[in-house]
Amino acid sequence: MSLITSDLSTHHPIQNGFQLPPLALYVHIPWCIRKCPYCDFNSHAAAAKLPEEAYVSALLSDLEQDLIHVHGRTVTSIFFGGGTPSLFSAQALQTLLDGLEQRLIFSPEIEITLEANPGTFEQEKFAAYRTLGINRLSIGIQSFDDNKLHALGRVHSGSEAIAAVKMARQAGFTNFNLDLMHGLPAQSPEQALTDLQTAIDLSPTHLSWYQLTMEPNTVFWSKPPTLPEDDVLWDIQEAGQALLAKQGFHQYEVSAYTRDAQFAQHNLNYWSFGDFIGIGAGAHGKVSDPQGRIQRTWKTRQPNDYLNPDKPFLAGSSTLATTELPFEFLMNALRLTDGVALTLFSKRTGLPASVLTKGLQRARQRGLLSDDPLRLAASAQGQLFLNDLLHIFLDN
Repeated sequence: MSLITSDLSTHHPIQNGFQLPPLALYVHIPWCIRKCPYCDFNSHAAAAKLPEEAYVSALLSDLEQDLIHVHGRTVTSIFFGGGTPSLFSAQALQTLLDGLEQRLIFSPEIEITLEANPGTFEQEKFAAYRTLGINRLSIGIQSFDDNKLHALGRVHSGSEAIAAVKMARQAGFTNFNLDLMHGLPAQSPEQALTDLQTAIDLSPTHLSWYQLTMEPNTVFWSKPPTLPEDDVLWDIQEAGQALLAKQGFHQYEVSAYTRDAQFAQHNLNYWSFGDFIGIGAGAHGKVSDPQGRIQRTWKTRQPNDYLNPDKPFLAGSSTLATTELPFEFLMNALRLTDGVALTLFSKRTGLPASVLTKGLQRARQRGLLSDDPLRLAASAQGQLFLNDLLHIFLDN
């Protein structure tokens, strides 16, 4: 039986309070030094020379075709993801940023994040990135343990990871995230907490701390390593969250922690069902129009195809059906530990909040949702069983 109430076929988004959400930009740079065995992102081992000029030109042409989705909005954040975007030279990124700013209106407080791996750190290069206006780094550490890094197929060492953080700070970056995994092959709770404490001691403003998972179409999926038992994983999770809280890191999303309210603005926009244009090989986007129609887009995946002028950038798009909107919204918003205001549901989906009534009642009865009637937020129990909570809102 459906837990989404009322007939959604005749809804009127504007009448229900729909507003165009904030707009962000995601830029995908698909090359890495080496493909990691756990990685299911669209990344490819780089050749000796990257086609920087051709790729930057393609990105700007791709954006030109997506300008129809802007609708006069300023861009609140830009995220360079990959792959390893820090393989690109400062000159290439300057050409790209100049081109983006010529075509888009940047918010005065725009957050511009670049993903980087320790093996790509060069002091002069990163100082140049900061001069360009890139004001946030997300550094892919994963572990400080050399044996664990080897098992993960990483190309850097623990000492290089520590040096990279110090170089980032010397280059002028005061806002940076460290990406760290736990539940690594044969990892003990003590080893996981040592990794975490090492990261904390480097004083990042933000930590992404999450469990290694086996994803389809990866080397680890076909040849899985020996991972810790479930009870060990639970011990790591509980002890790690306690350590982070003790050290002043506030958990505001399933795997995101921050000190001094230095939230990842780009990710907050994503989790609150904001819009984002995605450009680059394999990039995904979510865009709305003033009438309340919401569309998912995805770009040509293979870099050679993306660079081929005879092939389109857009691989496909799909308009979200009205019946899909509640689950799509909640799948993002309920990842936030404090949730979102109930009123945001109508602003983002154009649906009356009343369509959630039956699902909200069931979720609260099971203790998976906060009792606050003005917010959509998972309870402490709901955060542990988020998939169970979300499935309550599936249209069965």
